[in-house]
Formats: sequence, C-alpha cells, structure tokens
Amino acid sequence: MELIHIENISCPEAAPYAELTGAQLRHAGEGRGLFIAESLLVAAAAAEAGYRPVSFLAEEEKFRRIEEAFPDLDAPVYTARPEALERLTGFRLSRGVLCAMERIPLPSPEEVLKCASRIAVLEGITDPTNVGAIFRSAAALGMDAVLVGSSCCEPLHRRAARVSMGAVFRIPWAVLGAAGDGIGTDVGFLRERGFTTAAAALSPDAIPVTDPALRNATRLAVLLGSEGNGLAKETIAACDMTVTIPMAHGVDSLNVAAASAVLFWETGKSRKA
Repeated sequence: MELIHIENISCPEAAPYAELTGAQLRHAGEGRGLFIAESLLVAAAAAEAGYRPVSFLAEEEKFRRIEEAFPDLDAPVYTARPEALERLTGFRLSRGVLCAMERIPLPSPEEVLKCASRIAVLEGITDPTNVGAIFRSAAALGMDAVLVGSSCCEPLHRRAARVSMGAVFRIPWAVLGAAGDGIGTDVGFLRERGFTTAAAALSPDAIPVTDPALRNATRLAVLLGSEGNGLAKETIAACDMTVTIPMAHGVDSLNVAAASAVLFWETGKSRKA
C-alpha cells in the first residue's frame, strides 16, 4: 500500500471521489463499476462481503490505520491537505477516509428470498439517510433480507452505506422490479414465494403492529413507502393487509426509518422467541 500526495486535485486518480456522478461510478473501474465507502468501518465491512478496494482518499494521519485494517491489499492511498480534500470532495471527511471499491454482481431476488422468513421491501425511498437507517435496523433486529425498488436510493450510495454502519454489506439485498403495470411493487412476486404481505400505511382498516397475524405469519414481507407519499395505492391494494403503528399526542406517523425499527421489532418477536 503506497501513500501518494496529490498536488493537483483535478488529477485522474481523484476522479472517483469528486468528478464522477453516481451513474458514472456504476460504469467506472474497467466496466465493473465503483462505489465510494466512507470510513474504515464501512470499507472493512464491504471488503469482508467481497468488495475489492481500488484506492483510498484519506487524511495523511489515517494511513497507518488503513494499513492495519487492510494489511494484505495492494491499493494506493491518496492524500492532500485537509482544505484541498474538502474542496475535492465538497464536504469535510467526517471519518477521515474514503475508499473507492469495485462492485460485485448483486444476487437475484429469488436467491435472496430462498431461506428468508422476514423481509423488508422498500418502495420509492429516495433519502440515502433513511435507506441506510432502515438497513441498519433490519440487520440489528433480525430481518433476513431487504428488497429495494428500482425507484429507491441505492444502498451503496456513500451516505446510505455510512448511516447503515456497514449493514448494507451484512444483510442480503436485491432489486425488485415494479408491478406489471409499472406502478408500485410487484407484490405478486412475493405472494408466489409464500409471503404474507403487510403494507405499512395510514388506513382506516389497518391493523396495529402488535396484531398476532403479523407475528404468526410463517413468511412475512413488510412494505415501506416513500417519505412523502408512502406506498402507491396499487401496492397497498395488492397486499394481504395494512399495518400501522398506533400514535399519540396528535402525531399521525413516524419517519419511515423510525417506523421501520418498530415494525421489524414487533413482527420479528415470534421468530426470535
């Protein structure tokens, strides 16, 4: 591992960290695609899951810690003055380390669901902080897998992976297509694989999250919708049931990430017992 000081922040080596958009990153790295992991913790979790570091961008004092975390990997570490790093990335490196990593092929939804009995399905959730927090809760509270709709923020987004504390690399996930009409989630795909489907939504006929029907389901898919509009009407109508978290003090709902933690905890109780 070699420490290389960058004098010119417009050099080609720095492009993955500053110049390339998310779409460009997905096609960089000899066509295999790249993503950016922020912090050593996230990069180490990604490496453990099979992703290969291509290079690091870090404050110089972090070099030894990178060497300790990745003793057998041969990847350059680029560094510059703190103010130059901030100009390059557009933000202050909160953990002092960024890592450009090579993507690996994602599993199919069928593979992810083979042995799963409790899954989360995300539809239209575009805030990377929410996606990362949902993944962290899903991993911590015993969900088996996450399916992500194509309209969601990608879990490998730098901020999503960081907020998840590396959970996006620890819990299986795949991309699930939309329904045949292109609106909402393909609930039929889940039903065909034996899942009871529960849409998290505000509805007069919604059952509380503590209802035994949820805890006792052999295979359960909890569907969560976008921050503003929630799940598509078509998705809710296609699900077996609608579930809600009872509120107090005139509050109508929780942020989707906070709601996910409550839903995962309650619906997973019988499986953990």
